[in-house]
Amino acid sequence: MNEIAPITADAEDLSGGHPMFRDAPSSVGFNKLRKRLVRNTREAMDRFGMVRPGERWLVALSGGKDSYGLLAVLLDLKWRGLLPVDLLACNLDQGQPNFPKHILPEFLTANGVPHRIEYQDTYSIVTDKLPAGATYCSLCSRLRRGNLYRIAREEGCSALVLGHHREDSLETFFMNLFHGGKLAAMPGKLLNDEGDVEVLRPLIYCAEDDLARFAEAMAFPIIPCDLCGSQEGLERNAMKAMLDDIERRMPGRKDVMIRALGNVRPSHLLDPKLFDFAALAAGAAS
Repeated sequence: MNEIAPITADAEDLSGGHPMFRDAPSSVGFNKLRKRLVRNTREAMDRFGMVRPGERWLVALSGGKDSYGLLAVLLDLKWRGLLPVDLLACNLDQGQPNFPKHILPEFLTANGVPHRIEYQDTYSIVTDKLPAGATYCSLCSRLRRGNLYRIAREEGCSALVLGHHREDSLETFFMNLFHGGKLAAMPGKLLNDEGDVEVLRPLIYCAEDDLARFAEAMAFPIIPCDLCGSQEGLERNAMKAMLDDIERRMPGRKDVMIRALGNVRPSHLLDPKLFDFAALAAGAAS
């Protein structure tokens, strides 16, 4: 496994930083939050072997709190010499009505962030293919991901980096459990079907509440998703509500659950493809 430098007190020194942090709060509470996000991100990078020095990453930026947080933490790590890869921020303008096209280019330019803005009208495709009131997320996501893979290839990027966090992975796990009849979540690292672009999720151990507080403190210019985010009754919303209720009743359960996804015991499940149950027999061991 390619490991990044170990986390030390010096590595967590939060004085200075990338220009994006020029107006960041100096409060103790914010610094603790920032350290926690950095620490959780570095743990994911190390555990899943994400970093290979000299490579180039395409960082998907939607304008939501999670992708802003992802970009800021990666730039913070790179500024401190702890992330030896090149970063290219990328926003895919999907043609949603009233999308504020100026916000992201102005924000990225003001902060000296290399970026590419790509226009592809996937909104019209989604609304044409699906009836009114249908859930757009799945088709929208597939179209967006396909375009981002293409852009990664065009830009010479080995990886597409996404802002999915702890709750995204847990919600996906329970959606698959309840509706798909399988045990699967969002992994920290995967390879696309073509085998030429890695998908990395460095925030997979980061809490959504932490990212929300971070985005508010950093005053990111949030762009709401009026295509998917405004739809009611999504299965994911039900999973989110369930997990939030569990966390209220039993604080700390989300952290326990995300750790459980990395502590699998195949011999205590029911899948003979993962464990040879047929070979088990009393007295078989010599």
